[in-house]
Amino acid sequence: MRRLIALTFVTLDGVMQAPGGPEEDREGKFTHGGWSVGYWDEVMNDVMTEQMGHPFDLVLGRKTYEIFAGYWPTATEPGANELNKAKKYVASRTLKNLSWKNSVLLTGDAAGAVKNIKAGDGPELQVHGSSDLLQTLLKNDLVDEFRLKIFPVTIGIGKRLFAGGTIPGSFKLIKSQSSPQGVIVANYVRDGNIKIGSFGA
Repeated sequence: MRRLIALTFVTLDGVMQAPGGPEEDREGKFTHGGWSVGYWDEVMNDVMTEQMGHPFDLVLGRKTYEIFAGYWPTATEPGANELNKAKKYVASRTLKNLSWKNSVLLTGDAAGAVKNIKAGDGPELQVHGSSDLLQTLLKNDLVDEFRLKIFPVTIGIGKRLFAGGTIPGSFKLIKSQSSPQGVIVANYVRDGNIKIGSFGA
């Protein structure tokens, strides 16, 4: 059984839309793209190197795939080799041809396709960005771990990590640290149902 891990940049108020640049995703007239850039430092570089410094495959939605495919195939910076070598499973209803090497189109029921991939053999499955696809994965309880980078900024509008696909559930913190710029890095694994109790007498 392969584990599926969401590596997500998120604001204090839960927005994950367009962390990397103003033009990354303007859907919904979003004008705050690039909100993570000013908080990047060596600690964040080290965190990403650690989290992506071993074999993995990718599960991506269409928009994130198109952003990645437009940049990484010719990039030479750290992380490029790992991303280019990884198999990319792409959930899309509109894409017909995938130009990025090692890409596989998932057609039809995305949740069912990802469930089948998880049941097979191979390295861990990483989801980067892909906010719409993540709602489908959350709704079907397919996310085993969140590797969150929580940035000290609020936006108020935008696509949220825990949105329409969120179901009740518990998670366990397995690792955490903070950067000099105030970014909290927190890794949570799925931990069963909500543990309900009462402070009443």
